[in-house]
Amino acid sequence: MMQPANSPTEETEDTKTHSKDLVGKKVVSKEGKTFGRVGDIVFETSSGELIHIVVDSPSAYLKKKDLEKNKADNLLIPFSAVTAIGDFLVVAEEDIV
Repeated sequence: MMQPANSPTEETEDTKTHSKDLVGKKVVSKEGKTFGRVGDIVFETSSGELIHIVVDSPSAYLKKKDLEKNKADNLLIPFSAVTAIGDFLVVAEEDIV
């Protein structure tokens, strides 16, 4: 059985999140700790897989974590640690260390 064009199971342009929409969003832990803001997104060009969030203006709390850094010395959070995207990017802190 075919679904109507605007059914909740079908992804529409309004429900998609584009990577450019993520830049500038606040990054927080599930517990509400502020990590910084999304400065950029690192992805695999051949597959489009999202690899890392480049953190802009990292908090003092996040700076204390032993996170991977890029060549420009920016902190990187694995995109696999992202649990929710809305007004904020919510990250599972236990998945970043």
